[in-house]
Amino acid sequence: MSSTATRLEEQDSTKLKTKLRVLLVEDNADDAALMLHGLRKEGFEISKTVVRTAADFRRQVKEELPDVVLADYNLGEWRGIETIEILRGEGLDIPVIMVTGALGDVAAVKCIKDGATDYVLKDGLARLPEAIRRALLEKQERDLRHKVEEDLAHKVDELARSNADLEQFAYVASHDLQEPLRMVVAYTQLLSERYRGKFDENADKFLGYASEGAMRMQVLIQDLLSFSRVGRNGRASGAVDCNAVVDEVLQTLASPIQESGAVVTRAGLPAVWADRTQVAQLFQNLIGNALKFRGKEKPVISVQVEKANQQWLFDVTDNGIGIAPESAENVFVIFQRLHTRAEYPGNGIGLAICKKIVERYGGRIWIEPRAGSGTTFKFTLPARAADDTLAVQS
Repeated sequence: MSSTATRLEEQDSTKLKTKLRVLLVEDNADDAALMLHGLRKEGFEISKTVVRTAADFRRQVKEELPDVVLADYNLGEWRGIETIEILRGEGLDIPVIMVTGALGDVAAVKCIKDGATDYVLKDGLARLPEAIRRALLEKQERDLRHKVEEDLAHKVDELARSNADLEQFAYVASHDLQEPLRMVVAYTQLLSERYRGKFDENADKFLGYASEGAMRMQVLIQDLLSFSRVGRNGRASGAVDCNAVVDEVLQTLASPIQESGAVVTRAGLPAVWADRTQVAQLFQNLIGNALKFRGKEKPVISVQVEKANQQWLFDVTDNGIGIAPESAENVFVIFQRLHTRAEYPGNGIGLAICKKIVERYGGRIWIEPRAGSGTTFKFTLPARAADDTLAVQS
């Protein structure tokens, strides 16, 4: 018996029912009477039905569910062990205890393997009450486990629906807000250009604030739309050459790389099993962050990789301003910023997108502490299904 059943026996033995509906599968009236007498003697209040044939048994379990089945092994034309298959066919979980005159070791083991809860020899009926109590405890444990599993499955379904609704809302809201916001941006800029200097200084200042706020809101909505699209796109299952992807990312970031004098190095990168656009977005956000949050020295950015079981473990390391250990988790939360917009632009969505992309493919992303300045981002992505060989490029 499991540890859970043991705890139930210790804590809830007084709660076990003493009123039992027993279905006896027995062709000997004297043996049936003897079993019932022993159970009543142990304090059980018995409501019993006796059947002899498989047809009677099948009909009876449909009419009234028993708490326990006590079945003789050999009934002439059929065997009591067949009751287990009948119960399974009806989708019923009812403990079955074999009560038989003689049962060899091989047959006894087979009965337990086939699903019998226990077996009791007729010349040892004193053990029957304990066998029934144990069977009821195990049934209680199964019912509790099934209820927990059903509740958990229900909550998982609710969470999945809630997440899908949130992704749909974010997509629709950010998509539908873009058109009216474009009008706001266009007309505030037009007002600012046409009427600048024609009113007092406060009017010019207010128009500037309105124009700046509208443009900032436009960028925020575009970022939110990008974040929601990660959840809406179907999961791809293609091989993506990370070397080619990083080459494209470096071309996209050529201007800030040249402006900052950054040096970006990488090892030979593998193919991963993911969506190419999302892998590019992942590397662009991480390398772009290293360029944005640089220190006084020229940025030095390194991309390394190693095999970790069925995944590739990537490192993106820089020598920038670093991230405090207490903020290592917060940076992956959407809209979480560690600095003001005056210090560094952005809306705090980039790393949240990275986390969403990585977790979409069963990986994880985290920050590894570094001595001194700089940051090391680590993340995992699934290895290419049929080819785990590094596609090394210089």
